[in-house]
Amino acid sequence: MQVSNTNRGFAPTTLAEAVQFSEMLASSSMVPKAYQGKPQDVLVCVQWGYEMGLAPMQALQNIAIINGKPSVYGDAAMALVQASAVCEDVEEFFEGEGTVNPVAVCVAKRKGRKPVTAKFSVEDAKRAGLWGKQGPWSAYPKRMMQMRARGFALRDAFPDVLKGMITAEEAQDYPDEAKPSAVKDITPRNPLDVVAPPQTVNEPMQIEEAMADTVEPDVRDNSEVVAIETEVVADAPQPNELVADGFALLSSSGESISGHAGLEEWQDAYEDMADRIARAGKREPRERMTILKEFKRANEETLAKVDTVKRVRHTAAYSKRIKALGAAQA
Repeated sequence: MQVSNTNRGFAPTTLAEAVQFSEMLASSSMVPKAYQGKPQDVLVCVQWGYEMGLAPMQALQNIAIINGKPSVYGDAAMALVQASAVCEDVEEFFEGEGTVNPVAVCVAKRKGRKPVTAKFSVEDAKRAGLWGKQGPWSAYPKRMMQMRARGFALRDAFPDVLKGMITAEEAQDYPDEAKPSAVKDITPRNPLDVVAPPQTVNEPMQIEEAMADTVEPDVRDNSEVVAIETEVVADAPQPNELVADGFALLSSSGESISGHAGLEEWQDAYEDMADRIARAGKREPRERMTILKEFKRANEETLAKVDTVKRVRHTAAYSKRIKALGAAQA
């Protein structure tokens, strides 16, 4: 295997090298235990790091999958932001120290824009069920408050630098979706982004808000899902007319809707159709959920050909839509 040797260390230059590199790292005891024996996770982590500007070993040390969510440790997030050319300054401090409700404050200053200020108080922590929680919140409450304010400010001011990643300190406080619980919370929001009690998502406006950060809003009129799936441009290529390396977008019933020469174009069409199905207001949420699942299943063969990191994003968008629709019917 040949890898490039830069001032950021060794890095694979082809997919085959990346796979071999990941297998070597996964068999090493020098990587975090969460990645040992898991070359697929190592590969995805290294790819995430590459997109964020972290060398492979930096990525493995600072990117973690916590409760099913990729995240980056707060100190690494700060390092990435401060190393970015768009960062002017980041200021952190506490207000009201010595009182019953001290407040952690983070002011993120991006060049050419107004500063973004985020605060997280003891009251916020109590409302989110974090204050006194066993673990870091009971051992280092001040540090955890600082990390929460930092995470909010950096994500709002530098989403392009952090690629949408939350901080690991924040991810640790998500409920573990793999563990069953007596009461299942399907609210499609991060409970730590708000301090007010979560509200039921109802049609039509709140479901739009629940999916607002998944895709661009669809400004077209909502119509029947069946009509949406059969909207085919007159001159759109049918399956037997596609070029040899083309990709067909299939409806939930497995029929071709449109043909696309490249995967990028196909992915855009796939996300657009999935969003239109989810927002088709004339259908009940449960029916939309069923059609959305069938639509995903019909296109799984092409989805499997999509780049690993991008496939993770498609899956995240799908999960957000399903959760929003599930909450709407509750």
